[in-house]
Amino acid sequence: MFARSAVAVAAAVLAAVCASVNVDAAATGSCARNYTVVAGDTCDGICAKENVSTFQLASVNNGTINADCSNLFAGEALCLGIVGQDCQVTHVVKSGDSCLSIAQAAGTTEEILLANNPNVNSQCTNLHSGEVLCTADDVIVVNSTVTSKA
Repeated sequence: MFARSAVAVAAAVLAAVCASVNVDAAATGSCARNYTVVAGDTCDGICAKENVSTFQLASVNNGTINADCSNLFAGEALCLGIVGQDCQVTHVVKSGDSCLSIAQAAGTTEEILLANNPNVNSQCTNLHSGEVLCTADDVIVVNSTVTSKA
């Protein structure tokens, strides 16, 4: 039961973050990569297969994908990233992962990891197995106040 509550809270936080980004990549023609949904796809599955973070997929498809990603349908076209803001260096979260261990394995810092994944809280307590994080060593997400790992 707790796992369901945690997932619901994480989905709500992700929806709020995505709503604040409010990017309509398809309408502006700024989509860097596209993907066509096939039967059985899930958001985390698409993210893992296509090297796109969970946050990035949700934010660039705001208004298309709902908060719990239950409204995908076969044949639906999704944008995977925005030109100039397309993180393709990712990590699929596994049980026991922490922000520090993920950042160290990727050769980046926790600060940059969190800047690129604004859906993850600063204590890194809302990670879930299967979630896909951007692990680039530079900040890719727009409006971040963190600079590259120099």
